[in-house]
Amino acid sequence: MRPDSHLDQDGLAWDDTGLQLIPRWTREPSLAAIIFVCRRELQLAPDAECKISFFAAGAFNKLYLVTTESSTLLMRVSLPVYPHYKTRGEVATLGWVREHTQIPVPKVLASQDNRTNAGASEDELDFEWMLMERMPGQPLSKVWRNLSMQQKAALVEQLAGFQAQLHANSQLGFSGIGTLQPGATPCPGRVVSHEFFMGDHVQYDVPRGPFRSSRDWMHSQLQILILAQSAARDRAENDDDREEAEEMLECAEKLLGILPKVFPEEASEHTVIWHDDLNTQNILVNEEGRITGIVDWECVSAFPLWMATRLPAFLDGQSERTEEPVRDTYADAGADEEPEDGLDNEGKNMLYWIHLMEYEVTKLKGVYEAKMRELWPDQGKVAQENAKKVDFYEALLQLTAGIWLGQVAEWAEKVEQGESVRWADV
Repeated sequence: MRPDSHLDQDGLAWDDTGLQLIPRWTREPSLAAIIFVCRRELQLAPDAECKISFFAAGAFNKLYLVTTESSTLLMRVSLPVYPHYKTRGEVATLGWVREHTQIPVPKVLASQDNRTNAGASEDELDFEWMLMERMPGQPLSKVWRNLSMQQKAALVEQLAGFQAQLHANSQLGFSGIGTLQPGATPCPGRVVSHEFFMGDHVQYDVPRGPFRSSRDWMHSQLQILILAQSAARDRAENDDDREEAEEMLECAEKLLGILPKVFPEEASEHTVIWHDDLNTQNILVNEEGRITGIVDWECVSAFPLWMATRLPAFLDGQSERTEEPVRDTYADAGADEEPEDGLDNEGKNMLYWIHLMEYEVTKLKGVYEAKMRELWPDQGKVAQENAKKVDFYEALLQLTAGIWLGQVAEWAEKVEQGESVRWADV
């Protein structure tokens, strides 16, 4: 699938901070239009209550609380970062998860994945939208510090159970890498992920999926990276920016060179639905720490089996810490020190909480991995056989983010030379 120059992205602009691209709304969603759409979709009587209030904002969405006499719902209005495909894919994925697993996800009551009705009426909502159930609970991030280690371990085991359900049920029939598209039998379509739609990436002339193999998928992501950094090099206004782009291009070429060695298989692969953004904001829990909802499925796809051997996002990326930090050895928070995460710091500075999280996550990784081995006996074998693929993907993620370039180059060179080296050991 080739570039989408025809896509209507009216309402979206991108701001370049120099470090990252940030999507911006060029106009706000109309509250009157939201009320009109909700009344129509819920078939409310003219005199029935329907109140709308702002609830939260994500990177690409604005959430509004919809209150009627009988229910409390959420209306999610989306920026057209990847028109049609992002909303359509999330609706299909949520439907599949609800039908084939016991994972608590919101039911979509109605949606619109295009602007077909834009301009037809002043009452129409001029953005893509989803009207869905509001899941009970609150983000795990808000209650984490109040949970005991036993409760946290139980939560991690519950999460492993959900991941195992995705793996077991996906194995029934998915082939190819891509985001689910709606149909009588949903199947992978083009990949909806940041790499494919951020900034002008949606215009790039690259394959977009569904991909037959991991090799094809990785090759397309490298093509995107090379196109983006070639453009960055050409428009660089100083030597530092130009040299950084050239260094990233060199690293990309190194990864491209070892691609056939790491991914020798070109045959079609069985794939599994895997949520690759399970952070503490996307996991909703009750006061006891039981998971009540998993949200934010907008870039979830059917991925190769080796991807499902990775840790959930909130258990990954933390420094390893085997000794529990002693609270009294850390400085108290300053009188004017505001917690960066908005949580009660209980009088201790942020370093204590960072180290405590690292210690707890180090212990909980073992809990998660043990539960996954119980629920998916072959998980360890799959992880061992595909360790280099996971490392390649991690190197590509870091390169795309523009960090650890020296480590990426060194790892790729060692693999090219035939050395058996893990990414974490470079």
